[in-house]
Amino acid sequence: MTQVMKGIRVLEVAQMTFVPAAGAILADWGADVIKIEHPVRGDTQRGFINMGGVKVNPQRSPFVEHPNRGKRSVGVDISKPEGVEVIYELAKTADVFLTNYLPRQRQKMKFDIEHIRAVNPDIIYARGSAYGDKGPERDTGGFDGTAFWNRSGIATAMSPAELGGPISQGIPAFGDSIGGMNIAGGISAALFHRERTGEAIELDVSLLSTAWWAAGTSIDMGIDCGQVSRNRMPSSGGNPGNPFMGNYTTSDGGTINLCTLTPGPHIRNVFEHLGIPDAADDARFADVDSLMQNWEAASDLIREQFAAKPFDYWREHLKTMSGQWAPVLDLLQIAADEQALANDMLFEVEARDGGDPVKLVRGPVQFNHEPVQTTSAPEASEHTELVLMEAGMEWDEIEKLKALGAIA
Repeated sequence: MTQVMKGIRVLEVAQMTFVPAAGAILADWGADVIKIEHPVRGDTQRGFINMGGVKVNPQRSPFVEHPNRGKRSVGVDISKPEGVEVIYELAKTADVFLTNYLPRQRQKMKFDIEHIRAVNPDIIYARGSAYGDKGPERDTGGFDGTAFWNRSGIATAMSPAELGGPISQGIPAFGDSIGGMNIAGGISAALFHRERTGEAIELDVSLLSTAWWAAGTSIDMGIDCGQVSRNRMPSSGGNPGNPFMGNYTTSDGGTINLCTLTPGPHIRNVFEHLGIPDAADDARFADVDSLMQNWEAASDLIREQFAAKPFDYWREHLKTMSGQWAPVLDLLQIAADEQALANDMLFEVEARDGGDPVKLVRGPVQFNHEPVQTTSAPEASEHTELVLMEAGMEWDEIEKLKALGAIA
């Protein structure tokens, strides 16, 4: 497997998913990621056994595996001065310091940028936060459910006005995983800059900025036009103005999404695949202007066709259609999607409970068409002695720090 980050060491002082997800991506790419965890309880997320009503086995928890695969874990109590000294020793050996602790916490425990740069002036200092490292709310914490989903406008845009309120975020760590990828990309750029210029820089990614970027087209449109689009109530039929865009219900309750943004070149081909070739000669639908003007009548015809045959028929039959479309799948169905699996979107790591391997989602970037090869998430504090000895600590010093409760 091509390891584009081989030789890079990342010191991660972070919890939960958002920032650790960046470390996971860098570990997938070959970096040596040292995860600092509390010597007794580990990362707080290790205690999660129920999310959204779904219970998980803590010995193979996706809440731990997804953002922590491929790392090494060192147990350090960063609230103790001796523990922070350990952080300094490890920072001397690192290329990147990665954290999501709030400014007041970083200052109190003395691992803010000035403290880390004092022991390693060449280190890249990367921060992840809810709302950014500037402004009156820089010390306000948050999760992707607050900063990414609700405050950003995404929840409102996704919720039809008829509901009378915003829908809840349905995917745990949704913004966290996207934001983690943004951090990994920023770190890659910072390392490239350091290689070219010798300058070590600091970088910030927030959940709010992640959401702004994800919704950027709509935000830009709102600023320029004074209004934005909003989701509509689910129904079988075309979108206003374009019947070749919309969700259509099949005879067995499945859904096919038509997404032919520019219908003009595809009118005849689409109608032929839908089993109504005569519609392409109907003056109401024969050209793009007429089709858009008479979209409701076309939508009724298309809806009837989809309702006459089952989901699997349409999924196979539409493969040769020139217009763009997609089967609407749930998060379990996609795990068996042939196209996704052909592109290595799942990989396996050894399970800590001795059972079947744990399947994990790879990051969105693939190098040389190669699948991810990495290890499962470490046990809390699993690599403490090994990493500290690599950093030059003698065994007597390690034993002393253990006796003080500064490390595990």
